[in-house]
Amino acid sequence: MTDRHAPPRGATPSTPALDRAGFVVPGRSGPPGGGGPGLTRRQMLAGSLAALGGVAAIGALSGCSTASATTGVRELAFWHLLSGGDGINMAGLVEDVNALDHGYHATQTVLAWGAPYYTKLAMASVGGRSPDTAIMHASRIAGYAPGGLLDAWDLDLLAEFDVTEDDFLPRVWEKGGLDGTQYSIALDSHPFVMFYNTDVAEQAGVLGTDGQLAPIEDPEQLLEVARAMQAVTGKHGLSYGYLGDGAQMWRLFYTLYKQHDAPFDLSGERAEVDDDAAIASLTYIQQLLDGTVCAVDGDYGTAVAEFMSGESGLFFTGVWELPTAKNAGIAFDAMPIPTLFGTPAAYADSHAFTLPHQSDPDPEQRRATYQFVSDLLHHSLDWAVAGHIPAFQPVVQSPEYQALVPQAHYAPAAEILNYDPEAWFTGSGSDFQNYFLETVQNVYLQGADPAAGWDAFIRRVNVQLSKPNPV
Repeated sequence: MTDRHAPPRGATPSTPALDRAGFVVPGRSGPPGGGGPGLTRRQMLAGSLAALGGVAAIGALSGCSTASATTGVRELAFWHLLSGGDGINMAGLVEDVNALDHGYHATQTVLAWGAPYYTKLAMASVGGRSPDTAIMHASRIAGYAPGGLLDAWDLDLLAEFDVTEDDFLPRVWEKGGLDGTQYSIALDSHPFVMFYNTDVAEQAGVLGTDGQLAPIEDPEQLLEVARAMQAVTGKHGLSYGYLGDGAQMWRLFYTLYKQHDAPFDLSGERAEVDDDAAIASLTYIQQLLDGTVCAVDGDYGTAVAEFMSGESGLFFTGVWELPTAKNAGIAFDAMPIPTLFGTPAAYADSHAFTLPHQSDPDPEQRRATYQFVSDLLHHSLDWAVAGHIPAFQPVVQSPEYQALVPQAHYAPAAEILNYDPEAWFTGSGSDFQNYFLETVQNVYLQGADPAAGWDAFIRRVNVQLSKPNPV
């Protein structure tokens, strides 16, 4: 166990690309919102939001929603942080369920990904101006629910709209709860997976008889497969971008760390971790970043471009890059990252529906909100088309989903998910992954001592554990 740490200096969070109004620039590809371009009805919808200056929906920032006096339709305020391809697809989904005429009309408010979004959501809950429902990353629930910023879901009422716990994988459902109370309902899971170029794999002789990548069962075998692919591409075997990107660094590290079946418990005053597993994982990442298997200093955009242009055979990324790969026109497939260290595991998060706190919610408004969320879950096949794995299992088990390739090939990753360790300062868009960037990047980039980098990171984590949750 690691417990030898001195306080570090504070971290500076990364800043997303914003327009002048402070909202995410739409149409961007890359983590975490991923998705390639391609003018569609959904893109036009997203463009319409942007054309109104990020205030397309910002008229709904007050979160005040009422029933129309003439139609009886409930006007719902729906906040989310989905940009790029994800934002395009969500705009289309909302349009589709609004057209069902189920007694509501939902209006979207799209806010800047990361800290700006979560700050505004907290302020809205405290100030009595919260929306009817909002998307949060499931990994952020532990920081918000204890402070009274979220209302609990009424599971009996949810069941009236044909949504129950049995419709979700246990890991995904449990992540939405805290101390026996359900604070979020997952829309999806978006794990870290491995894409591969099937043409390169075939030339490298690493395809199985089923046309998919032959099983990879240990660390050395992955290196061998990557080197065989590098011999075909002449550049790299694996694309993995991390430079200046704590989220990308953490996604790969945590996948490998949890494959050691190692604990990461932040429930006490000090982190309970497995130093040996962490150092072994970091050491293996250094082996990957040798300039042949993978670029030593690649950033995310470079890795995307390299794989999409056929200059590598493997790609470590999130499922959100599926539209980008399809638009690139390459022959590819995808799968969970191979189990290299004994325990199947993949880093992931989920977009999840929450009920930002309202002091005196209108019961009929709440019923309309439950209907809206249920409709989105039942119609989430389009969300799967864009890459994410639907959390609602009736969709995943449908013939339509099972016919989707490569989605059906990487869907098993949802059964081996590992969310961020629970603490008020962890989760997507938090400073936690920036701490990892600041303390460990030189381990990746310059071959620095893995033990020293890991100890520095855990010291930073322990400093945060000594502080109270500010919300």
